Amino acid sequence: MMFTHFKNIDTAFRHIRTFSICLILANIFCICFCIYKSYNMVNKAQNRIHILYNGKVLEALASDRKSNLEVELRDHIKTFHQFFFTLSPDDKAIQATISKSLYLADESAKKQFDNLRESGYYNNLISANISQEINVDSTKLDINQYPYTFTCYATQKLVRSTSTAIRKLVTQGKVRDIKTQTDSNPHGFLIQGWEILINQDEAPKP
Repeated sequence: MMFTHFKNIDTAFRHIRTFSICLILANIFCICFCIYKSYNMVNKAQNRIHILYNGKVLEALASDRKSNLEVELRDHIKTFHQFFFTLSPDDKAIQATISKSLYLADESAKKQFDNLRESGYYNNLISANISQEINVDSTKLDINQYPYTFTCYATQKLVRSTSTAIRKLVTQGKVRDIKTQTDSNPHGFLIQGWEILINQDEAPKP
């Protein structure tokens, strides 16, 4: 009788131990599942951004920057050239737009600006009351090497009161990621080693 009693206790203990192990494993599984779901929710939340448009808050999904790298690089290069070459016949206006462009490039852009200023380029624009506009036609990019190299092809339009001149512009340089975005440099890129290859009047069409 006593042996039967001990056997029942042993059997009950085994059942309790088996139940306890199953309960612990179930708890571990639940904890791991909760951590996994929480991690996914955090990632989804981080990929959601809110945009204020016309007084309304809109929700959008933020994509991986790598997938938009070419688009951002082209826009950075285009913005830089527009600031650097879109000029009004006013010294303060020229200084303002050039200053904006210099936030997007290193000292190589400042060097090009100094060269143009010393050659009297800006004084000629002011004295002749010439407005200069630029249109970036295309940008050749190589994103397989870093810093990213580019060649920019653009057309300049110099508008006088009596005539309009068209100039061909070709520049080249490299772009590196400075990993810091600001109001003055929203993409967080910096053009370096920038140089003007061609800046001349287009031949008149026959």
